[in-house]
Amino acid sequence: MSKWQIPATGGNMEVNNGIYYQNMTNQDVAERLKKNDVILIPVGSTENHGPSAPYGEDTYLDTRLCEQVAKATCCTVAQPIWYGSHPYHHLGQKGTIIIPEETLADYLVYVFAGFWNAGFRKMIVVNGHGQDYVIPLAIHKFGKKFQVPAIILYTHFWNCAKGELDTKDKGGPYDTPFVHADEVEQSWSLALFPELCKQEYAVKVPSAPMLPKGHINNSAERGDGPIKWYNALGSCGMECICQPQGIIGDASLADAEKARKGVEMTLDYLEKLVNDILERYPAGQLPPTELMTQRDPEAIRAVIAGERHIYTLAY
Repeated sequence: MSKWQIPATGGNMEVNNGIYYQNMTNQDVAERLKKNDVILIPVGSTENHGPSAPYGEDTYLDTRLCEQVAKATCCTVAQPIWYGSHPYHHLGQKGTIIIPEETLADYLVYVFAGFWNAGFRKMIVVNGHGQDYVIPLAIHKFGKKFQVPAIILYTHFWNCAKGELDTKDKGGPYDTPFVHADEVEQSWSLALFPELCKQEYAVKVPSAPMLPKGHINNSAERGDGPIKWYNALGSCGMECICQPQGIIGDASLADAEKARKGVEMTLDYLEKLVNDILERYPAGQLPPTELMTQRDPEAIRAVIAGERHIYTLAY
């Protein structure tokens, strides 16, 4: 029997239970850092997901996963980033809040710097929204600007589920391939925040591909094409024109049980990732400074020790 709670019951963003950084005092944080200095940073979006799921679906998928991992590992979770970057074909979709990719990347750089300065120098970004072209940029911009020893990893959580996102003809649980707010994503939403979903209003909306099959991969990156869906322009119609309903696929086929194994695999992986980091680098320890930076050793020593803040190196 799985140790994970599926379907999940309620969230923790306003609960004083040691999960969320913003709900903790500086004394709470000081005690946490002695034992566990890993922080999960959910990066979501506010996006139209149709009549059966909330605008915050991408963010709630992140936070509900992170909350269960935090309970299992005693790591910390940052309150989520609610607004994300979007590919071209999302422009103009009613209700979707779009942040330019350069703006989001720079914002994340300073989120990373702030948490590093607070003592959380092992960060795991958790995201399931289609902004994979932004988060790696932010990680490397942080590295190049501050040049301090740290661990910052990006997990696109859908990739953890692997074959559990496939259609039945490929051994998976779904009747239709993953696109957006559809059978797959709605099933995960029913598994992780059923209280925010309205399955009785779920509808089916067709996709609008503009190229032959075999070139563009699907949202799960489990399709046949070698080109990632966000590495293309002109491969599909704009959502505001073709899918103003906010769904691409058939959300009426969603069922939390279809998502169960994939959610469990994702939680298992995230738990392992946190534990493996701490096993290699226990709280307070970092990868060797001399292998990660050529900044002045005394300056690096001083910021690591907290004698100086990180912004004395760069801002």
